Order: sequence, then C-alpha cells, then structure tokens
Amino acid sequence: MKTLVWILAFPILISALATAQSAPDHTMQKDEPREDRMFLPRDAFWGWGEFNLAPPHNEIDPNLCAGNAGQFGGVNAPCSLFARYMLSGMLEVRPFGRGQLRRFMVFGAPAFLFGKTIPKTLYTWSPDAIGIEHSWGVGIFIAKGFEFRVTQHFLFDRLGARNTNLGPADLGNNGPWGRYVTVGVHKSFGTRRW
Repeated sequence: MKTLVWILAFPILISALATAQSAPDHTMQKDEPREDRMFLPRDAFWGWGEFNLAPPHNEIDPNLCAGNAGQFGGVNAPCSLFARYMLSGMLEVRPFGRGQLRRFMVFGAPAFLFGKTIPKTLYTWSPDAIGIEHSWGVGIFIAKGFEFRVTQHFLFDRLGARNTNLGPADLGNNGPWGRYVTVGVHKSFGTRRW
C-alpha cells in the first residue's frame, strides 16, 4: 500500500515543483541585480514527468519474463510482467546557489511499469503494478553545457505479489540493463521556447 501511495505521489510532486519553478518572483525589481540564496536557490529543481501507453501487440518488455512465457500456462501463465503503462521522470536538484558548490547537482530517474500481458497469448488493459526501474547520480557542471556525471543504475524492484519467482519463464530481476555504474560527460544545448 505504501508503494502505491508513492506511485501516486510522484507525479503530484513533479507537478508541484514545476509550478513552484515557473512562479514569477515579485520581490525583485527589473534593474536590481539578482543574488541567489546559498541553499536551495529559486531554480534548484528541474525535471520532467511522462506517462506512456503501449498499444496491444507492442508491450513494454522489462526483460523479466521470457518472450515465450505463454507456453508455460497460456492465458493463466504466472509470468505476465509485460507492461501496458509506464510512468517515468527525471528530477535534478542543484542545492547550492553561490560559490563553487553551485556547479554540483544530484539527479534521479525512476520509471514505474504497470500491466498484465503475455505476448501472443493475453492482452489486457490491467493496471497491475509490475515494478520500478530507477537510477540516480551526481554531476558537476564543467563549462559550456558540459557536465561530468556518475550514475548508479539499480536492479529492477518488483512490487506486490509479483515479487516472487513466477515459474520457468521468470528471468529474474536484472531488468533490461542489469545493475551498473557509469562515469560520463553530459552535454546540454539550446534553450527552451517556453
């Protein structure tokens, strides 16, 4: 039940943060220079949220069940972890507004999967929770849109009754990419129209 509350609270949190970031600052005059606060400046949060729907015969495959899962019980096969819906997002937090620490940031990118489908066997619109694929990391702004980032990607976390072995078609919790850590350079470019 707690997981369901978090799943529902995540999009609301993203919406609230987006509203707070886009609210105009009425305390500053146009000619007055802007001085950011040291902790949590007004532009500390940036992110996006997205909801996706996969049509029948084109399900999201988190690689938790074998593609031939229908051969192990037909429409009643226990391994039905092919998603119809995906709720995903990204949240970047730049907690410092002044000094060299203003270049530091922390980010997270969860993806929640829902559905109950078995390829070529069972196609439903069920919103049953499958699990969460998430990653987080830290970054440091270098210059001219370049950031140095370290990212940790975790194993897939199954939710509810699906957090057990689901028979011979069950491939485990590695998900599409398994667990890994990357060190890389991120480049941002362009400006948004709105």
